[in-house]
Amino acid sequence: MSDTYHVPAEHDAHELTFMQWPNDRAVYDDPVFLREVQQTIARIARTISDFEPVIMLAGKQHHKQIKRMTKGAVEIWDIPTDDLWARDSGPIFARNDQGALAVQNIQFNGWGGKQATPNDRLIASRIAQELDIPLNPTGLIGEGGSTEHDGADYLMAHQSSWKNDNRNPDMPLEEMEARLLKAYGAKKIVWGVGVWDLDITDYHIDSLARFTAPRQVLINLPEEPDFHDPFHQAALDTFDILKRSGLEVEVIPEPNFRRVKAYDFVASYANYYVCNGAVIVAQFGDERTDEIAANALKQHYPGRKIVTLNADALGELGGGIHCATQQMPAST
Repeated sequence: MSDTYHVPAEHDAHELTFMQWPNDRAVYDDPVFLREVQQTIARIARTISDFEPVIMLAGKQHHKQIKRMTKGAVEIWDIPTDDLWARDSGPIFARNDQGALAVQNIQFNGWGGKQATPNDRLIASRIAQELDIPLNPTGLIGEGGSTEHDGADYLMAHQSSWKNDNRNPDMPLEEMEARLLKAYGAKKIVWGVGVWDLDITDYHIDSLARFTAPRQVLINLPEEPDFHDPFHQAALDTFDILKRSGLEVEVIPEPNFRRVKAYDFVASYANYYVCNGAVIVAQFGDERTDEIAANALKQHYPGRKIVTLNADALGELGGGIHCATQQMPAST
């Protein structure tokens, strides 16, 4: 059996979408907010289920609640979860030269031990076991949301999410790069610098920039950057690096007005999810920029329906719709 694997692009056809049910009271000590987060996850799951099957992962004690909140729109697997971030703890699926499916296991450790994840750290391996497919070790510790793949030759990532003592201590960047390229079946990675230690992810790339096709990037930048804000500065630096690398880069603005005013709220249009026949993207209440983002996605994903959702609860947690989803490629 070939040991050469390739991770399909997110915009390629899906078999289904995996999601995770948030429930850990050590993370969600406010039951009212936990309920809001669960409602948001149920809303996203119901929306995606109009276009492709959704499997929600959860311990048995939560199944009745999930069926009620998703209105029976999802299949539920008895795989216990802690939190909702399927992009980070879920399986990264790849195919070998013969078309056989496997999981490329980048080991999740709670963003460098920032959050206890006794269940979530096992999700990728448990899904591989449930599907009876190989779990291929990569020797890397990290998260799926920290790397973007164009489905062809290119990856992009922030060094801050990888070259970090809490993920891959003592591993040279060159070795990380080689391991990532092998895991995804890519040829080149474009590294932005990123931001260390100011958010739980150390600035995942998928909240800033996304590949929409081979070598094509959509990036979401502030119209009036605050040069005292390390995230604004890092975003502009990443934009410059992507442009210099020869990639085609289109800019859309971040919202200038939003329902949630908190400083650390993640207002990212880039954190959208591409499913069969649709793109699911957050809207933040700024009519002008919400429309700009939706129109840009229409151009980048012709033939797909653009569905906008209020996902503010995820932004309050530091993530978005893409972070809450993980695709399984369609059968070949």
